[in-house]
Amino acid sequence: MKKHNNSAKKSELTAKRDKTRSSVEREPKEVLAELVEKLKEKLDSTSVRMGAGQEHSGGLHPNLNRLTIGVDLGDQSSHYCILGLEGETLAEGQLRTTPQDVAEFFQVLNPARVIIEVGTHSAWVQEAICGCGHEVLVANPRLMDGSKRRKRKNERIDANKLARLGRVDPQSLHPIWHRSKEVRQDLVMLRARDALVRTRTELINTTRELVKRMGSRLPNCSSPSFAQRVEEAVPVEAREALSPLVHLTAALTDFINEYVEKIEKLGSEKYRHKSLLRQVKGVGPITALAYVLTLENPKRFVKSRDVGPYLGLAPGQQDSGDSQPQLGISKSGDTMVRKLLGGSAHYILGPFGPDTDLRRYGQRLCERGGKNAKKRAAVAVARKLAVLLHRLWVSGEVYEPLRQTSPEMTAAA
Repeated sequence: MKKHNNSAKKSELTAKRDKTRSSVEREPKEVLAELVEKLKEKLDSTSVRMGAGQEHSGGLHPNLNRLTIGVDLGDQSSHYCILGLEGETLAEGQLRTTPQDVAEFFQVLNPARVIIEVGTHSAWVQEAICGCGHEVLVANPRLMDGSKRRKRKNERIDANKLARLGRVDPQSLHPIWHRSKEVRQDLVMLRARDALVRTRTELINTTRELVKRMGSRLPNCSSPSFAQRVEEAVPVEAREALSPLVHLTAALTDFINEYVEKIEKLGSEKYRHKSLLRQVKGVGPITALAYVLTLENPKRFVKSRDVGPYLGLAPGQQDSGDSQPQLGISKSGDTMVRKLLGGSAHYILGPFGPDTDLRRYGQRLCERGGKNAKKRAAVAVARKLAVLLHRLWVSGEVYEPLRQTSPEMTAAA
């Protein structure tokens, strides 16, 4: 009797598993057609509909009167999970991560809340789904509870988790809103230049290392003048092998110079308010434009001090009870802007930096000594510089290099 009951249970589980597998493996259009018919009976015609691209008025609330869809974006295909009004799983499956497939998938659905994670494709996916009349939340996985404690993790489970969090606790997603399409297009030029600079640096370091292995050294010089200075200094026996690297470095320098001209033209014609930022000695056209495009809207920050943590220039925290370890900066913001601000900070603290409050602040930190005192000072100056630039941008004030220094102290010095 027990064997008969066990065999019956096994057959029942197998039937359920086969049914679930067949529903997942079905074509998305078939699933959607069946799903839309079922939803006509459940959904009220007066469901709340949030306009695409609007701010969430009154904060985020649980989504109990619309569909909730979690989408785990992948490079080739994405997994989705659709939850009903009572939190039941209505459909699961995959769709190709292309603009056409995404639009076709969401056009036939009733207005819903869609949750995706920030990533390579999240910007255009957000625009495509919003264009179909849905509310889109872009989750920030860096601030969400990680998956390290989960023993099972795959795309289907991630999509289901996103949908359930977005339905009952959207605040835990720490949602973000992507920059506008125009700003993202302008950032492409800056990021392309940054990629060329990194490639040129890698070529220069590789050339110097290979020459050192042969017992020689190349002369010190700047990156733009590297090809001219070292072409004749390369050992004769390695010249045939290393000449292509040197010539490629020269070609990259020419391309970088072309990008610089285009960036300066773009900033002067389209983003004239960046001139407020260039009042600070050490902030060039590239740094100013990258800062403006990354923040996009300065009014999104209530306090200027919030810009430092946004760009990853504030120390991380992992406090637990009496344990309060001193950590490095979080590095959670835009890497390119953080690196450019660091370069400006090094210039301010360097031999050619003018006498300003920022320089004096960094020098005081250097005088404390300790391990990596100069690096800590440069990071602190970069953080203060980020705050200062935001303040100048918002207020439109004229920059005073020695504002915190009284006239009497300046005269005495």
